[in-house]
Formats: sequence, C-alpha cells, structure tokens
Amino acid sequence: MSKRIRFLLVLALVGIGAYFIYPTVQWYYSVPQSMKELAEKPREQIRDYARGEAQKQWIRLSSLDTGAELPGEMSFLTAKATANLRRARKDVPAKWTVKDISEAIPRRGDVFAEIENHYHSQIMALKDLRSRAIQLGLDLSGGMAIALEADMESLEKRLQKTPDNDEKEDAVKRAIEIITNRIDTFGVSEPQVRRGGENRILIEIPGDSDPERAQAFLMGKGSLNFHIVDEEATSRLIAYQKENPGYDPANPFFTIDFVPVGSVVRGFYERDAYGIDQLVRYIVIYEDVNENGLDGNHIRSAQVSRDSTNNKPTVNFVLDSDGGDKFYNLTSKYKEKSLAIVMDNKVKAYARITGPIRESVQITGFNQEEAQNIALVLRTAALPVDLLITNQQAVGSTMGRDSIEKALNASLLGFCLVVVFMLIVYKGAGINADIALFLNVFFMIATLSVFNFTLTLTSIAGIILTVGMAVDANVIIFERIKEEYRIGKSAKASIEAGFSKAFWAIMDSNITTLIAAIFLSQLGKGPIQGFAVTLSIGIITSMFTALFVSRLLFDFRTDVMGMTKLSISWRRLQG
Repeated sequence: MSKRIRFLLVLALVGIGAYFIYPTVQWYYSVPQSMKELAEKPREQIRDYARGEAQKQWIRLSSLDTGAELPGEMSFLTAKATANLRRARKDVPAKWTVKDISEAIPRRGDVFAEIENHYHSQIMALKDLRSRAIQLGLDLSGGMAIALEADMESLEKRLQKTPDNDEKEDAVKRAIEIITNRIDTFGVSEPQVRRGGENRILIEIPGDSDPERAQAFLMGKGSLNFHIVDEEATSRLIAYQKENPGYDPANPFFTIDFVPVGSVVRGFYERDAYGIDQLVRYIVIYEDVNENGLDGNHIRSAQVSRDSTNNKPTVNFVLDSDGGDKFYNLTSKYKEKSLAIVMDNKVKAYARITGPIRESVQITGFNQEEAQNIALVLRTAALPVDLLITNQQAVGSTMGRDSIEKALNASLLGFCLVVVFMLIVYKGAGINADIALFLNVFFMIATLSVFNFTLTLTSIAGIILTVGMAVDANVIIFERIKEEYRIGKSAKASIEAGFSKAFWAIMDSNITTLIAAIFLSQLGKGPIQGFAVTLSIGIITSMFTALFVSRLLFDFRTDVMGMTKLSISWRRLQG
C-alpha cells in the first residue's frame, strides 16, 4: 500500500472519528447547564416549556408596534413567512417588520404554532444530541434507579389458574432477562438489573435521570396482545362519542348498553408532535385473547422496514410455529375484520385482515421512532408478567466531584508522563510514538461514541491500560530498529527490518490479551464487562496506531523529508 493511500486512510479515519466525537464535545462544552437539565426532562415538561415560551413570545410580539423591526430572537418566523410569500408570488422584504410577519402569516394561530414548534424543535435537537454523546456512569455522574413489582394477579389471568411457586419464580426470571436485553444493547452501558425480593426487580441505569430512558425499555411493561375488533359495537360507540364528546368509560355518567359480554372498551392512542400518547377515540375489542386474539409471547423476531409503495415505516415480525398456527386460524376466521395491537390496555394500531396469515406479519401506522420502539418490544417478547413501577428516582454518583477530578487529573498526568518519557528516551522517534498515542486515544473515544457507550471508572481504567500497551508496542519496535541500526544498516532499512521483526511479537502478545478481553466481555457482568470491552477496543486501536500510523510517520521522514540518520537514542549507534 502506497504512502499516499495510507495517509488518506488515516485522514479518513480521523475525519470519521471527529464526526462521532463532535456530539460529545458539543454536549459537554457548548450546551449550557440549564439547557442540559431541560433536555433531560420528560416530554410532558418539554411540551409545557415550549408552550410557555411560545405564550411569552406571542404576548411580546403582539405588544410591539406594527412598524417595529422583528426582534432578532424571532427571526425564525421569517422562514415560514418567506415560504408563504413565495407561494403567493409576492416580494420578500429585505428587512422584516412585525407588520410584514402578520401579513405573510395572517392566521394568529399559525404564528403561535410556529413559535411553539421552534422551542420544541430546539429542545428535541438537544435530546438527540445527548443521545449521541458519551454518557457517564452511575459512579461518575449518577443515574436513575427504578423499583418494579411483579403483578401476580396478571400472571394468574394469563395462565388462567393460580400460579405455583415455580411458575412465579420462572416469570420473574424471564422478566429480568427480557428487561436486561432491552436495556443492554452492547455491554458498556453497565445496567444493573437484579432481584430485590420475592417479586421485586431493581434496576440502575447509568448516565442521567431522564425518565424517557425508562420508557425505551419499559414500553409494553407487561401485556402485548392482538385482539379482534368488535366492529358492530365499535361503530355504535364512535357514533355515541360524536354525540357525547366528553365520553369516558370510567365515568358512571355515561351508560351504554350495546357492548356485549366478552367485549371491552379500550382507548385508541396516537402520538402527538411531542411523542406523547394522546387519546383519539375509544373502540371495542373482544376481550378473550385465547379465543379471539393472540398473545405476544409467540413473537420470535421483529424488525423495521419501509413500505415499497408509500415509504412509510412498517414493523415486520415472525411468529413461532404454535403462534403461526393460531394466527392463521384467527386471520382465516376473521377475514375482512380488524385486528388491534394492544399494549398495556392501549390500542396502538388496528388494521383490516385481508387474508389468512401464518408466520410473517406486517403492521403499519407508526412513525419511525414508534416503529423502532414497537419492534424492540416485539423482539424481546412480551413480559410474562405485568410489572408495576413502585419507585423511580434519580441517584447521585458514588464518588464526589473532588474524587472524580482527582481521578481524571491522575489519568491525565500519567498520560503526559508517558508522552514526556517517550520524547526523552527516544528523541525524534518519540514524537512518532506520541502522535500515534494521541491518535490511539482519539480512535478509542470515537469508537465509544459510535456505540453510545456509558463511561465508568472501570471503563476509563481500560482506556488508560491500553495507553500503556500502545507505548509498549512502540518500545518493542524502537528497540528492534536500534538493533538493526547499530549493526550498520541505513535508516530506511533499519526501520523496515525493525517493524518486520517486531510485528509478530506485538501481534502475539496483543491477540492473547484480546482473547482474554473478549471472553471477559461476554462472560463478565457490570464493571468487569465495561472494562473488558474498552480494553478490547483499545487493543485493536493500539495495534493499528503502533504498526500502521507509526510506520507511516517513519516512512514520511525517510522518503519525503529525506532523513538519512535516525534520531532514536541519545547514544551513538553508528560509527
């Protein structure tokens, strides 16, 4: 491989790494703390914030003179106004006034909606930025602790009998396994999921105290079923709701007599612009899932794709053989009827059955985010027992801020001492080693950013350990080069021989360590797993920087800069 291609490859990797690291840098160094706290709040509070700010700005805009210049902080309104004027083939003013805005956006409600959307988009962009940044673990910055209680009454309903102790124990164990799979998508996030009593499950999620993170894995906390819609009763109920807009099935004031025995009223929900479930209307479904539906535990796999006709998100899932037979019989029996997806007694979608379906099922009617969430729940299956959140709270870090700063300062000091040591001992070659060392840490952090890892003290320890291992590889290479240079070889020949002879020594030592780290990452739990994964990544990046980047720097000096003598030792190596 030529030097140019190697240089371009390194440059491309640096660019890709910078792209993934940028959200972390931006989140921790550019976003004010007040905005961070706001972005970590649940969607309901974000909605209240956006509407409150929109109300303030609307009042301020209404109080301004019509000839006054549009305030700079409201300049976002000009985008909507410009689009409206161009659509009407009118001239766009060079300087916007309050009157220009009111004429370009004549409906007052549209102006308010545009202001609200601006603040909403601003906070949601911060939420997205936070999700792409490296988070700190419970021991560094705290996180969220959740206590769940297994509802044994729901287990009894599902089994249609009183569960014995073995069935209760199995249900709780399966629930822990499913929740762990939902939370821990890679391993370094280090969630702690454990038993907290006979029917209790305790969860600790590192990173932050955002309740939205809990929804990502507790969505579909227990029940996930497919029910046939009672269309006759639903049609009558929809007509009744139009005549009684405040209808609530829990309110005894509203009495209806057309819902037959065996059918129940359930709310149909859609998500609004803030991602919050909003009740659209009520429908009637057949209650018995064994006779007129299917339990979600029969789902084997699920994924999100796009409809080829309208490019809208679809959720495709595959049932096991028993579920496939039941679903085939169900869809054959109720052809041209509607099938509702019910999650925790909320109808999330329902569609007409056009023909018998056995194993592969496709459902639509969701946005991309909701489709991803539903697919996640389907992949990990419905929980065998309903889980009730009995406590949810933010937890502080186990280390004080002073202790964290001391640990980070010690790591930084150690890194700087290694850099200085390489410069003192190996002179000019030490510069190559230090550049490779900086790139090694850079590539490690970039890889952590790609997978949205959560850093803990043990993860940081893995990073620091690989710094020493990366330097060790350079020391082996440099000593080999010095041996070749000492016997009278040229600088270029010494470099080539040194890298060639050191290659397998470095590969063997690193591969054996990598094997151990991989086994630790697969078999270990919690802090051990975090340490092992960061160590594995560090081993790969350190081999790349020591054998590839460092060699490129040496070749640049000999072939481009014309270096004929090596600056690699304080002692005279050649006569």
